[in-house]
Amino acid sequence: MKRIAVFPGSFDPITKGHEDIIHRAVPLFDEIIVAIGTNSSKNYMFSLEKRLDMIRFTFRNDPKVRVETYLGMTVDYCKEVGANYLLRGLRTSADFEFERSIAHINQTLVPDLDTVFLLSLQEYSAINSTIVRDILINGGDAQRFVPEGLDLSK
Repeated sequence: MKRIAVFPGSFDPITKGHEDIIHRAVPLFDEIIVAIGTNSSKNYMFSLEKRLDMIRFTFRNDPKVRVETYLGMTVDYCKEVGANYLLRGLRTSADFEFERSIAHINQTLVPDLDTVFLLSLQEYSAINSTIVRDILINGGDAQRFVPEGLDLSK
């Protein structure tokens, strides 16, 4: 059985923390699907196409990583693509408490779906997409917080 992991998120934009979690998870799985969930009630800074392009650019040299979008519940998407693992990064103890609750609910809904947590490296623990967006909105330089070479123009 192939070990397929889904790493869900909005990735608005992808950060060095996301990139690091995915790179460190690649040896653990046969395939990692970076899955951009879409939420019609959420206002995104970057278009869906731009977010797809940024992630594809970041992992252009890694054949085990693919990028897709999905609607609806993450667990339903996991079943649809045959994933047996959800990949989540943890920056803080608050992340752990939040993600643990979701993992328990997900496992109740889909018993064969396991959540794998990877701790962020210390140097990335303060980085999140909200902070990166705030820097950009206010005219700051956010390049040091996102994967190298990303075009952060809308």
